[in-house]
This record gives sequence, structure tokens and C-alpha cells, in this order.
Amino acid sequence: MIEVAIFVEGQNGLNWENWRRIARATEDLGFVGLYRSDHFTNMQPPDIDSLELWVSLAWLADHTSRIEFGPLVTPLSFRNPVFTARTAKDVDELSNGRLTLGLGAGWQEREHEMFGFELLEPEPRFDRFEEGVEVVYRLLREPQPVSFTGQYSRLQEASLLPRPADAGRPPIMIGGRGWNRTLPLTAQFADEWNCGFRSAEVFARLNARLNTLLEQAGRQPTEVRRSLANTTIFGRDERELRRKIEARGLTPDRLAQLGVIHGTGPQIVDQLGHYQAAGVQRVMLQWLELDDLDGLAALAEAVLA
Repeated sequence: MIEVAIFVEGQNGLNWENWRRIARATEDLGFVGLYRSDHFTNMQPPDIDSLELWVSLAWLADHTSRIEFGPLVTPLSFRNPVFTARTAKDVDELSNGRLTLGLGAGWQEREHEMFGFELLEPEPRFDRFEEGVEVVYRLLREPQPVSFTGQYSRLQEASLLPRPADAGRPPIMIGGRGWNRTLPLTAQFADEWNCGFRSAEVFARLNARLNTLLEQAGRQPTEVRRSLANTTIFGRDERELRRKIEARGLTPDRLAQLGVIHGTGPQIVDQLGHYQAAGVQRVMLQWLELDDLDGLAALAEAVLA
């Protein structure tokens, strides 16, 4: 069966109070994991509470015992790859091996402008991302000191100690949908691929492309887990569902066109079945109603069974 996790937006009103409650609820309700975005702000004002990613994950590692977790994803446009690898290995050890290190190239212009980070144009941005992924990979996977000379990163006999107890930890997830650069990079370095906000049909095409690239790289398709993060609108009944859809200024037909997971419990279960048939092994359901734990419990009851 497809695994079901929860995904929250760390810049969309997340603070310590609701983070603690969501983490405990996610674990108690039986979801397989809890993931969160890594942003300073939303794309548009007004700015609201935004909890720093790695501080929140370190707390999660030490205050939960079962759920898997990680960034979905942390952008190497404002995260140094060396510090990212170093922090990730230590948070993973603190959690007894429950972290997945999700990496992305970065995309949101507003936060980069506000805080003085260079987003770069798409081509050099991805050049930087490719270098950063290789630096993270080699620091976490290679037992010998690492030397690396690139345009954006330089290492000279560098080691991160202590080494992870498990040579394969933490697993590296690459998020994105790029046919020519993201998927080949995933085939080379990743343990998991995450596709965001797309229909089952689109996912299936990208998934087939990744399988081909893995075979060309001499890897088995089973070596890379396939996951999907998607907007989710859940209603305990048709009336509540209709109210939530209308509040977003959308229609059910438009949501279907966008590939948004939406519906009452049975309808969402049916949609998850389509994603599973397309190759999704784990789905991260985006939960934007950070204070609605009753709704989260109803979602668990409707979907996890």
C-alpha cells in the first residue's frame, strides 16, 4: 500500500506551539512521516510566522520516536552544502536514523531578494545545485577525506566527523521535475525522488524517464524511492469539502485539472490509488490548516485505514 505522510509549509504560520502539536498528532495518528518546506516567507505578503527548518527538525528528532521526517526540500541557493551535510548527519543520528535529506535548487524570488541571497538565473542556479548535491553526497558517503574544486564549492581533504554509523545515512532526496537535469541528477546521486504538485499521469511519465536513467547509470529502479508532495483539500463530508474549495476560489473540475488531491475520505483514497498505480510509494499530503488537529485526525481515520 502507498505510505501516507503529512507535509506542512514552514513559512505559512508555523511556530513552536503548532509545530509541537502537529508533530505529536502526526505520530499518534499513525502517519508514516512529517515533512516541511524550508522558506523564509511566502511568495506574497503579508508575512506571518516562519519557523527555522533545522532547529525545528532537531527538536522533532528528539521529541518523537517513530515518524520519519525531513525538509521538502532545503534549497542550496541559501543553504551552504557543507553545513547542510553536517547538520543533516547529526540530526539523523539524534533521531536514530529517521531523517531524509531533501535537497532542491531554490526557486522563490521574494525571499532571496529580502534576505540578500543570490537566486541566479535557471542555468547557473542548477549548475550550483549540481555542485552542491555532489558535495553533500561525497561528504556523507565517501569514507576518505574529500577534495573538490568547482565554481561554487571548494574542499581540501575535508571530513565530517563522526562519520554516520550507517554508511548509507541519511538518505538523499532530490525534489523536482526537470526532464534534462533534475532527473539525471537524481539517477546519479539520490536515494529518493520527490515530485511535487502534479497529476498521476504526469508522475507516471516522469517516473518512466527516471527508470530509464537509472538503468543507464547502472542502478536498479528499486534503489530510488518515489514520493509525491501535493496540495490536499479534505472534507469530512461534501458540505465541508465544497466550503473549502469555494474559499480558494476554485471548482472541483479545476482542481482535477491541476492534479490537486481533494475530496472526502473515500474520494482521496481513490485518488491515492491512481498515484500508487503510477509508481508513487509515499505521498506527502500538504496540510495548510495548522490549527485544525480535529481535521487532521479525521483525515487519518478516513485515509490510513
